[in-house]
Amino acid sequence: MTDETNPLLQPSPLPYGLPDYPAIRVEHYLPAFEAGFAQQRAEVDALTANPDAATFENTMTALESSGDLLGRVARTFYTVSSADATPDIQQVEESLAPLMSAHQDAIQLDTRLYERVRSLFERIDELELTPEQRYLVQRRYTQMTHAGAGLSDAEKERLTALNQRLSVLTNTFEKNLLADTNDLAVVFDDAAQLDGLTEGELSAAAQAAADRGLDGSYVVTLTLFTGHPYLSSLTDRESRRRIMAASRARGSRGNEHDNREVLREIVRLRAERAELLGYDSHAAYITADETAGTPEAVRDLLFRLAVPAARNAERERAALQEIIDGQGEPFPLEAHDWAFYTERVREARYALDRSALRPWFEAERVLRDGVFHAASALYGISFTERPDLPAYHPDARVFEIHNADGSPLGLYVLDLYTRDTKRGGAWMNSIVLQSRLRGTDPVVVNNLNVSRPAPGQPTLLSLDEVNTLFHEFGHALHGLFATVTYPSFAGTNVYRDFVEFPSQVNEMWIYWPEVLANYARHIDTGEPLPTEVVEKLAASETFNQGFATSEYLAASWIDQAWHRLSAADAAEHIDVAAFEAAALAEIGLDSPAVPPRYSSTYFAHVFSGGYSAGYYSYIWSEVLDADTVKWFEENGGLTRENGDRFRQRLLGVGGSKDPLEAYRDFRGRDAEIAPLLERRGLAD
Repeated sequence: MTDETNPLLQPSPLPYGLPDYPAIRVEHYLPAFEAGFAQQRAEVDALTANPDAATFENTMTALESSGDLLGRVARTFYTVSSADATPDIQQVEESLAPLMSAHQDAIQLDTRLYERVRSLFERIDELELTPEQRYLVQRRYTQMTHAGAGLSDAEKERLTALNQRLSVLTNTFEKNLLADTNDLAVVFDDAAQLDGLTEGELSAAAQAAADRGLDGSYVVTLTLFTGHPYLSSLTDRESRRRIMAASRARGSRGNEHDNREVLREIVRLRAERAELLGYDSHAAYITADETAGTPEAVRDLLFRLAVPAARNAERERAALQEIIDGQGEPFPLEAHDWAFYTERVREARYALDRSALRPWFEAERVLRDGVFHAASALYGISFTERPDLPAYHPDARVFEIHNADGSPLGLYVLDLYTRDTKRGGAWMNSIVLQSRLRGTDPVVVNNLNVSRPAPGQPTLLSLDEVNTLFHEFGHALHGLFATVTYPSFAGTNVYRDFVEFPSQVNEMWIYWPEVLANYARHIDTGEPLPTEVVEKLAASETFNQGFATSEYLAASWIDQAWHRLSAADAAEHIDVAAFEAAALAEIGLDSPAVPPRYSSTYFAHVFSGGYSAGYYSYIWSEVLDADTVKWFEENGGLTRENGDRFRQRLLGVGGSKDPLEAYRDFRGRDAEIAPLLERRGLAD
């Protein structure tokens, strides 16, 4: 293999720098990474060897210009490794994890580079810098200091070893989870066991079975979170129990995919690393460079919300038990019953069956007449599908986006369907970052895990899946609209506890009257969702919020509990199940009927993703989100003027400005918590 025959080492011939995925083979990746490592190392070495005093141009601009090849290769590969992780790709990722960690440390911990950045930071008021340049110096200095650039050589050596080991462990956690999730998919032999599912859902289960060579059977694949959308519909209690039990067993069965020892070592090493860096815990280390600032601030918010959430969940539990007690053979409500009887209460109180709404949410119509329509109305952008542009998998579709004035904005890739090689959940990532310095426009991806129907059948989404599509597209808009000079600030490169804010705001358009009327039309008749149903949805908005808030807060507190451990405490052998139980009792969210949204052994967000000690970010960001929704409601809603203000003052700045300062610029003040409490039914 030569540089000329490796497509990753050549500029892509496709528009916007979209990687030429059909030309890329698995064996191309590692050589391309090695070339990228070497190139950036040489670029940084040249920067630090410069005998001239540090200037913004010879230090910050040079640093931001470095690593172009490596970044391009990495974004190309990690898009595939998360969405189409074949065994060959997994093998590459295992080999790559410690190499990537070592390279990142070599840059972040470079003493000579740190001294040049520190020199600029200390002289920042003497330099004639634009606001973006000034913020870049501040952030780079803070990040390098936070990463350990000021440690001694011996401490850096230990830190590098910890980071490399952690990179291997988090990769192992994700690999184990993917394998166990696939192994635990629940097989049913008789359609009667799946009574309550729609024709489309049943066909999806039959298709999943056929894909596994189980013709005549039905397979229910598991979602990333504890529950499952089908639990609200299945009339057979044993079927519900089997699905819930399979979901909660992941990573804790004592087999080769058991994640308990993996997560214990992750927790121990993270705590040790935090101590090395001068912090009491990993949570203290993480929050020190987030908008929250401290674990105590996070704890205060979670505990403030937990008390009313648990109270509301108990009221909801009692209402569900009443329904059960009125049946022929009553039984105590269990976790696998909650969703099913919630829908029965919803039907009784609001005459609303959410599971029956799928025919109004055909996927293509939701995408084009809902998600895209709202974005066009707000921001004036237009979408053109580009079937001529190949993505990394046949399921993934490419759309070109233009601004209102016709200028090109970027590419959007949508990968809707679940498959065994795709990790669970839903996410957004960037393949190409926007940067004036590099002259690049954005290419962003949304991944979901919607079950594929049988051939010829339409894809009908649940209301939760509609919500997920709007949410992830909010991330995509952030990645598309951020207009910055320096790639470090591109797209969603913002504080972790701010990054969910734009995506949560985008959920508001799901129920906005002119948007809902445009996309929620019956698959057979074309009739809009009846007005009375829309009114019932609005009336039931706070219903079951006790459960929803409690399961989320429980997971957030489990994350905090693990990562608030000191190095000494984390070094002890910890029984995972007992630790979780104690943590949930501490915050008062230990109801057996309301399990946490994620338990430790399948909590990918914090043990293989980027949310360690940061799962609180969703509710932290929702304070801003709810306050922003209130602003839109008070200022005319879905208008170009409002959209342009939100784009220019928040989405458009990317990471180039303090996020809370950007929020104040948009809102005119700091966010208030009252709209969040009202939304979730937690206000007194």
